[in-house]
Amino acid sequence: MSQSVAISKITKFLGLGFLTTLKDLFTGKLEKEDFKKFLLKVVVPITSILLFIGLWHLGAKSLHDIEANFKIEKALNEQGPEAAEALRVCIASGDISCQPNTLPSPTQVWESYQSLLRDHKIIKADKAAFIEKTADLNAKRLAQGEAPIVYTGRPSFVDQIIMSLKTVFAGFLLALIIAVPIGILIGLSPTLKSAFNWFIQIFKPVSPVVWYLLVFMIVKTILIDSSDDSSFIISFISVGLCSMWATLVNTAMGVASVDKDYINVAKVLKLGPVQKIFKVVLPSSLPLIFTGLKITLSVAWMVLIAIELLAQSPGLGLFVWEEFQNGANDSNSKIIVAMFVIGIIGFLLDRIMLTIQNLVSFNKNDGI
Repeated sequence: MSQSVAISKITKFLGLGFLTTLKDLFTGKLEKEDFKKFLLKVVVPITSILLFIGLWHLGAKSLHDIEANFKIEKALNEQGPEAAEALRVCIASGDISCQPNTLPSPTQVWESYQSLLRDHKIIKADKAAFIEKTADLNAKRLAQGEAPIVYTGRPSFVDQIIMSLKTVFAGFLLALIIAVPIGILIGLSPTLKSAFNWFIQIFKPVSPVVWYLLVFMIVKTILIDSSDDSSFIISFISVGLCSMWATLVNTAMGVASVDKDYINVAKVLKLGPVQKIFKVVLPSSLPLIFTGLKITLSVAWMVLIAIELLAQSPGLGLFVWEEFQNGANDSNSKIIVAMFVIGIIGFLLDRIMLTIQNLVSFNKNDGI
């Protein structure tokens, strides 16, 4: 195998095929059709991103000027020309204490992102120092059968992202465990389908807030004697119950639409109920089941923020709410950072599920 072919295969495997395209572009070896694809896949998206950032900057500046002029006018009417001029000079100087609290610019959001990362490094160092200081004491406490001393400092932004991911995956797993078996039973039995249909149609559209309140009532009673924080349990159960319906419906549809010839072959081979499900029904239903799981994961990530806010679980939902309540000059920027993080993680989760779906599906699709 030649070196150029090997490099081409490696770049393709790593998803870096555009590097080869760039090389061909500058060496004049790029074909016309490949050049069009390059424009569509690379140049157009980059241009749209730059246009978005430009419009965002102009919009933020416009809103900043509107609020600044309003504050100066208000100071002029209420406190006189000297106060208005002092405020104008303060705003022009960039002093954070007098800046309008409105839509942040892209630069401010980037600065807040860097600030959150610095804050994470500080908290991580503090946590490591605490663990080191209490290591000997905790070893003694564990040897005596006592609970160890745990770090109770505030979580960083990265810690909150990790907590949100743990919550959404726990909720997704719960949805899978509940929805797939029930969907298989409903798909195999018209009687059960008729019996469960009203239940699905009534509870599928219920708001995440209502599911949270129901779960809160039940979990609070079950854990009435427990001193542990139940916010994580309440959050992931609420997420699972909100998001499981797409998987349940798609599983039932997939099982019900299995080719009858396959079922007849299973009867001829005298397969038992369990063997029939795992060897015939599930393999034939996997594409629709994974479509439902993909939708379930997307819904779980969307409802997670509202549920974490209500449950006071230390994730992204609580972070956004605390920054909104805080009202500091950089709070709006941090909320925008969280918005981008939520969107990027949601996109990556969707891509992961799409990749898995394509691996088990007979019909490959690009997914939009």
